[in-house]
Amino acid sequence: MPRKKYAKKHETLPDPVHGNLTVAKFINNLMQGGKKSTAEGILYGALEVIEEKTGQPGLAVFKQALSNAKPVLEVKSRRVGGATYQVPVEVRPERRTSLAMRWLIGFAKARPEKSMKYRLAAELMAAAKKEGSTIKKREDTHRMAEANKAFAHYRW
Repeated sequence: MPRKKYAKKHETLPDPVHGNLTVAKFINNLMQGGKKSTAEGILYGALEVIEEKTGQPGLAVFKQALSNAKPVLEVKSRRVGGATYQVPVEVRPERRTSLAMRWLIGFAKARPEKSMKYRLAAELMAAAKKEGSTIKKREDTHRMAEANKAFAHYRW
């Protein structure tokens, strides 16, 4: 229990181009060293690349990729009587979105394409089609939770 009041949740303002809160949060996750304009350039550039390659609106592909990457279940470690169990738990909606964003950005950075906007565009397009590293990560997380279903009664 904290001694003082709980920290207030910071309200994120919608992004300037699309007026979308999710896009603004994604830009904030993508940002490194306070360089917001660079992060905006990367994301908006990636959305343009997606529009060129797929012919669909970039924002629609982005939303589809994000919703496909969101995990429903995850495992948390729980120590009971000297043994540590991996207990499957449902993921809160806010954490679900942040995990999907983190995975998309992380796996985009690991891709071989030349610049970050192309890497991010490729990862978003793959996730929208339900393939790629991000979706594999989500499936692995679900598989792990499914395998440890026997310990679900240790949930707290």
